[in-house]
Amino acid sequence: MHISRVSRVSPKPRASRASRASLRTVKAARWGAALLTLSGTTSVLVPVTAQAGGPSGDPVRAKPTIVLVHGAFADASSWSGVVQRLQQNGYTVAAPANPLRGVAQDSAYLASFLKSITGPIILAAHSYGGEVISQAAVGNDNVKALVYINAIMPDRGESQAVLAAKFAPAPLTQALKQVPFRNADGTTGTDVYIQPDRLRQVFAADLPRNQTDIMEATQRPIAMSAFADKLTGAAWRTKPVYALVGKEDRAVNPSLERFEAKRANARKTVEIDSSHVSLVSHPQAVKDLIVNAAEDYMWK
Repeated sequence: MHISRVSRVSPKPRASRASRASLRTVKAARWGAALLTLSGTTSVLVPVTAQAGGPSGDPVRAKPTIVLVHGAFADASSWSGVVQRLQQNGYTVAAPANPLRGVAQDSAYLASFLKSITGPIILAAHSYGGEVISQAAVGNDNVKALVYINAIMPDRGESQAVLAAKFAPAPLTQALKQVPFRNADGTTGTDVYIQPDRLRQVFAADLPRNQTDIMEATQRPIAMSAFADKLTGAAWRTKPVYALVGKEDRAVNPSLERFEAKRANARKTVEIDSSHVSLVSHPQAVKDLIVNAAEDYMWK
């Protein structure tokens, strides 16, 4: 009986994991080079580390701290509804007091506060606070975006009075009350309040009477000199801007708010049916715009 022999061929040794990974990398590079050649594009291939990002994945960048700056005739509690909603979305929030003593003093105070925060910042302001953040954020690379809510946004060398004069005066200008004051060092000045019986009409017409009664009694004055203060810098010239316009605003002319947003090349401008205090009467809309700015920073 004839028995045929079967030749045995020894299998090739398996490549190590490192070798296989290296081979895949080479093949990927060859395919990439071929595709680039077909498209007529010349490029240098470099290793790329993939990162999840956007709504379906984790943010590419760290979640920023949200800093909220109030305006004249108010205090930090005016942000309460916005703060609550931002915190529910997992944001760290700070709402420091704005001294309301003038652009130079207030912006220097805020600039010092901002330096105490580590990491990225989204800086938002209401009304006169817009002037303060515009100057305070100059040169601070941690501030990634500016959000202006019914705000005043002068340019460098420009004052609120000069800017507002470009448009019809808002009804608020006819409802102010001046009160002289004296400091401990003997210097004097003038504070400006809203006439209590007119506050609701010119400042917060979309809030209930019982709420505006409290605002009338607790309003904080602003130094009259602040209206003539000229900015020494305007961060909105170099940082992303987001703006909210209150279409029923009687404290700042809505046309002025639109002009400012356009001049600053705002990435997004939202218009809502609101009085000057949209942060109180429409906290969800204000919160949404701030989050929009934060997410644009994290995911783009």
